[in-house]
Amino acid sequence: MATMTGKRYKTNSEKVAVDKKYAAREAFETLKGFAAPKFDETIDLCVRLGVDPKQADQMVRASVKLPHGTGKEVRVVVIAKADKAQQAKSAGADIVGDQDVLDKIAKGWFDFDKLIATPDMMAAVGKLGSSLGPRGLMPNPKTGTVTFEVEKAVKDIKAGKVDFRVDKTGNVHTVVGRMSFDAEKLAQNLSAVMDSIVKAKPSSAKGVYIKNISVSGTMSPSVTLDPGQFQ
Repeated sequence: MATMTGKRYKTNSEKVAVDKKYAAREAFETLKGFAAPKFDETIDLCVRLGVDPKQADQMVRASVKLPHGTGKEVRVVVIAKADKAQQAKSAGADIVGDQDVLDKIAKGWFDFDKLIATPDMMAAVGKLGSSLGPRGLMPNPKTGTVTFEVEKAVKDIKAGKVDFRVDKTGNVHTVVGRMSFDAEKLAQNLSAVMDSIVKAKPSSAKGVYIKNISVSGTMSPSVTLDPGQFQ
């Protein structure tokens, strides 16, 4: 299996023009032209930014609702009480509770993708920060996951809202869809993410902001895009 995967990867790599920076739609058409594994690959986006993540005033973090969703069923947990808990259930949250759910998480349960909490529950949620934070599951007001508007938050996430933040190496990684999406829908999802990244540019960031952009499938080579189309 490993040999076949290696051969497929090499063959696909030969379909990517060396040193070419692709327009968005052409990049996705190239990805979709690759020999594929027997599953619907996730398409990942990596953006290299001209920021220094070690500086607090150059942290880039935001969220965006993809026009065509992610193609993935997102498991959402909501920590809330009373009427807010009921709103979350009505909106389609997979698990809703308060201390009972937090106790379950404290024991090592992380079978979910997003965690939403109402502000009054954050003192209790914060106690689990050391386990939620490294997994990217800690609720945050900046991404709309700490809110009393739980119905909207659940529906947005279920509809394809994604969060992103620059990592310590200056890169932003996020999902823009599935290989089964047509190239135009993928390009529109990408455009939504890039617009959000551009709007999140720190005022203290100097020089070139978007240095490099690439997209790739779960098991495919990456294709480099022209950053100029999003500046």
